[in-house]
Amino acid sequence: MSEAELLADARRALQEAGIEDPVREVRLLWRASFPKRYEEYDDAMAGGRVASFRDLVARRAAREPMSHLTGRRDFYEHQFEVNANVLDPRPDTECLVIAALEQPFSRVLDMGTGTGCILLSLLAARPETSGVGSDLSDTALVVAARNTALLELDHRTSLIVSDWFSDVVGTFDLIVSNPPYIAADEMAGLSPEVLHEPRMALTDEGDGLSCYRIIASGAPIHLSAGGWLMVEIGPTQAAAVVAMFETAGLVNVEIRQDLDGRDRVILGQKPL
Repeated sequence: MSEAELLADARRALQEAGIEDPVREVRLLWRASFPKRYEEYDDAMAGGRVASFRDLVARRAAREPMSHLTGRRDFYEHQFEVNANVLDPRPDTECLVIAALEQPFSRVLDMGTGTGCILLSLLAARPETSGVGSDLSDTALVVAARNTALLELDHRTSLIVSDWFSDVVGTFDLIVSNPPYIAADEMAGLSPEVLHEPRMALTDEGDGLSCYRIIASGAPIHLSAGGWLMVEIGPTQAAAVVAMFETAGLVNVEIRQDLDGRDRVILGQKPL
């Protein structure tokens, strides 16, 4: 089979699987399989790269996320390692990073850190800061540790296993989180790609709000005076989460929208 025939077969397979832009995605899979240019196509086939490419195409046709196949995802100003053990960073979450960078902080806590993309983006943008990333998943923290090393932020980052605040020590100027906010009865309606991601990072197995109740009630103890709590939310959850922040005694509570105009971030400040 020639190179052109191989690419045509791949495009057809992705198209039949319902992939929206099969031409672009085949190109991405090709680059992942052939990071270097081969002088001869036969050399690539002999090296097993054609077989690798076909395997990636089959996995994408099964609706495995592209980031799991290429092993990386661009987020904010950096590229992060991604695999099936972590939530795939999404552009909407950049709204949380942008909101956080509007405030001064020297020490930050990111709960449910996953890839570490939120925490590490903040630390990279503020060289004088340090932070803690917590997660209940050991395998997620392995990914976060690799991303920390890739961005050379090891000296300013601590990663801990913690069930929300259970093993968190000290106070912070900023607490951020993108917790699981999909209700259990909404899971069946998610795309096949999303369902390849860790279930515990997607849903609280309840109404989608239980994690916010824990975060909002526990944050004041771990915030310094004047410190901020900021969380990503689902687009229908703003009113409920705002009420939780206010009940916890936070002030200057605000809703921020994403680029599509949907409610995406709630922020509140501990009184001075």
